[in-house]
Amino acid sequence: MKFISIQTAVVLAMVFSMSACSMKRPVLYPNKHLDKVGKEAAQADIDECMRLASEHGADSKTGEKVATRTVAGAAIGAATGAAIGAVLGHAGRGAATGAAGGGVGGLMTGLFSSREPDPVFRSFVEKCLQKKGYEPVGWR
Repeated sequence: MKFISIQTAVVLAMVFSMSACSMKRPVLYPNKHLDKVGKEAAQADIDECMRLASEHGADSKTGEKVATRTVAGAAIGAATGAAIGAVLGHAGRGAATGAAGGGVGGLMTGLFSSREPDPVFRSFVEKCLQKKGYEPVGWR
């Protein structure tokens, strides 16, 4: 059985992460206020509400979550790889391979799940937008 190299795994992770990095944003119901201010001003208001949420501690610390999942994935992968390697006679190689695979798996899981806004962050942004006259209906 042939395994991919660590360099190949890192490149693949970077390619996939580019599509996963952008956080979801609120979608606004087309009411009179949105019609009055226009889409460009509404996007600026969304940016401002998101900035305020972060400044007031409602951000989700996405980077920390991704790092934690990457480390956890590597640890689980190393343990699994070592166990399989021990049975096959190559515990060290199995641990290294498992750590690389688990780390990439943890990284990818963390990146894709990081698009979802923290519930407190989401609530803060929605309340801010409502106070400005918008009607948020969801996030996309």
